[in-house]
This record gives sequence, structure tokens and C-alpha cells, in this order.
Amino acid sequence: MAEPKSAPQPTTAVPATATATTGGQFRDFIRMDRPKFRVTTAYDSDSSVFLHKVSCKLLDDLAKLKMSFSSNNNGEVWEPQVSLTSKLFSLHYDVEERDALLKASFEAAPGLNFKASHQFKARQAEVAMVADLSSPDYKLELSSFVPSVGKPKATFKFPLGEVSLEDKEAEEEEQKKALSVSGILKYHILNGLYTAKFVDENMDLRYAFKDEQMTFIPSISMPSNAVSCAFKRRFSNSDKLSYLYHFDSNNWNAVYKHTVGKDYKFKAGYDSEVRLGWASLWVGDEDGKAKTAPLKMKVQLMVQVPQDDVKSTAVMFRIKKRWDI
Repeated sequence: MAEPKSAPQPTTAVPATATATTGGQFRDFIRMDRPKFRVTTAYDSDSSVFLHKVSCKLLDDLAKLKMSFSSNNNGEVWEPQVSLTSKLFSLHYDVEERDALLKASFEAAPGLNFKASHQFKARQAEVAMVADLSSPDYKLELSSFVPSVGKPKATFKFPLGEVSLEDKEAEEEEQKKALSVSGILKYHILNGLYTAKFVDENMDLRYAFKDEQMTFIPSISMPSNAVSCAFKRRFSNSDKLSYLYHFDSNNWNAVYKHTVGKDYKFKAGYDSEVRLGWASLWVGDEDGKAKTAPLKMKVQLMVQVPQDDVKSTAVMFRIKKRWDI
């Protein structure tokens, strides 16, 4: 007796919307839009040198490629350099020197980071470990060169500053290596900030008092006992006067600054050490980038007048322009 035939099983149809979504995601994954290029050119009339930079972001801003070189009016090019940077590593290549510098960093565990760098031409590397202690405000960093030339350098960082200990190179072969101590300490006193920088026997002490209208900064360097004093007075939101005097040499300099918004600034000053008076006009934020300036261009016009030779007055200008392609 023949076995009865089983009824055909119904097939599950895949919705068209699901197929279209999957295909769209795949096409978005393999599709690579053209990267946007940023081109920046700067010119300094004093040196007659152009500085060119071209950069773009790759792989959805995961990495940045940058190329730079200098040139002059004769078309000569020098110092071409290429760099590739990302969150975990950076590679800098000097074309003329045929040398590369590789840097990398990663987090091995929460509160434990490793850093490394390698200079290929010098065949020298440096490795460092940074560990959080009781809290992220307290850190211990151990760093050493490879091949090692001594004990690793130890740096202890805390909220008030940092202190470093490392072997000090002996001036003569017969001398034993001593321990070098350096660091910086900062502490708020009244309305000012006290800062102490020290490297072995040398120390710089500085106190900066600041309020809404005035800044007063006395400082002393030891063991030379060179004393200087800086004074800044703000007359309004757009007018400011700065003065610096060195007691050991009697040299001083003064600068007056007037700003109009964020994009226009006028500065004039005098330096007694070189006996030079000067004035400059800025279009675009002096400390900002070209992308925030009007027309993405920064311009500086400067006049320098030597006190002993007025006929040698020089007029210089600097221009920095950015294009987004």
C-alpha cells in the first residue's frame, strides 16, 4: 500500500521592506563619500615664506590625514611632511629626512593607560604607563627609553601640581649618576595663584593676583635672584594696558591693546631692551583659527620703528587663508 503524500509546507515570505532595509544598510556601509579637504596657506612678508597645509578626515572622522610644506616666491619647496592621526595612534613622516615618528596609546584597564613612541631613524623608543591611584586626581606615571639608559622616570601628579624623579646624566664618566628632581606646585592664596617651578637647584617663584580690572604678577628666579614685575590694567572691555619691568637689568616693555569685537584688534608697544617701538593691526582673532575669522582669513599688519634709526622703519604683514573644498 502506497504511503500517503505529505502536504507541502508553506514557505515564509521575506517582507520586501526588510530586504530593502538590509540592502540599504549594506550599501551605506560600503559607500565612501568623498572626504572634505581643508586647505590653509599662510604668508609672512618678513621671511617671504609660504606655509601650506592640506588636511582631510577619513573613515567617518576616525582618522585625519595632513600634509604640509613650505615654499618661497621662486617656487622652491622644502620641509614636506605627512601625518596620519587617530584616537589610538599617530604617524608623522618627514619626507626630506626620511624619518618617521610613531605614537600610540591605549587603555589596558580602567585607570591604567599605556603610551609608546618610536623614532625610526634614531632607533629609539619611549614607553610609559599612567595609573590612577586613589582617584583620577592622583596619578603615577613611569616612563623609560628603549633601549634603557637608566632607571625609569617617575612622575607623581596630584591636584596641586606634579613632581618628577629621574636619573641625572653625569658630566664626567667617573661621576656617579645623581637623582634629578623637578616639578611644579600651584596654590590659591587670597585672590591670586602662587606657582613654584623647580628643577634641581633652580627655582622660579611667581604670584599672580587678578581681579576684574587689575592683574599684578611679581616673580623671582633663584639662585640668580632675578626679580621682575608685571602689571596689567583693564580700563574697559576693549582697552587694556600691560607693563613688565626687570629689576636686574632695568629693561621694560609696555603694550596697549584695543579690541573691537572678536575679529579686530589694535596693539602698540615699546621694548627698551631692543629699543624698538611697534604697532600692529589684526583682522581675525589673534589666538584663534582662520575658520572663525571673517572670510576665513586672518591678516596682521605691523610697523616697527627702531629708536636709534627711524629711517630703518619696517612694514610687515602676515596673511592666513583657509579654503574648505
